[in-house]
Amino acid sequence: MDDTPQEPSGPMYSGPSKSQVKRDMQGLLDLGRELIALAPAQLDQLPLDETLRDAIALAQRIHSHEGRRRQTHYVGKLMRHADAQALRAQLDLWANGSRAQARAMQRLEVLRDRLLDSDDALTELLDTFPGLDIQALRAQIRAARKEAHDNTALPEGREPMRKHYRALFQTLKTLEFKE
Repeated sequence: MDDTPQEPSGPMYSGPSKSQVKRDMQGLLDLGRELIALAPAQLDQLPLDETLRDAIALAQRIHSHEGRRRQTHYVGKLMRHADAQALRAQLDLWANGSRAQARAMQRLEVLRDRLLDSDDALTELLDTFPGLDIQALRAQIRAARKEAHDNTALPEGREPMRKHYRALFQTLKTLEFKE
């Protein structure tokens, strides 16, 4: 008897396993469910072909449990031909926001707080943006400081005023985007 290993007689399959294919299809089905849950305005912003868009719209209108389940599976089947990676990226952006946008907003909040605490921050800001309307900016800072001071004297349970505080942030936000 020969103990040497036998070569397989047929060609070897090198594609994904059956389990991997099922996981991929389940991922597309889940993505389809997320798309069905979106508002029509958001769907209009996504790169969807007309057949998929119509199938999603129909699934949104179906209220019967079994009918909706079947339509959802049909949407999942149509998702095989869609750019799932681009769709997931856009959904992630809507769900979590851009990290760069979050960092920019945090920088603006820190700058606003520095402007309210110290006049040196205003000097630095004017060095960075020499064309600023200094009088309008000083007026906003003064109003926000007065508002903060008045908020410390509010009785318990009263909502603090934030009008000038927010207006200063909006002014800084326009500066950030011009930079």
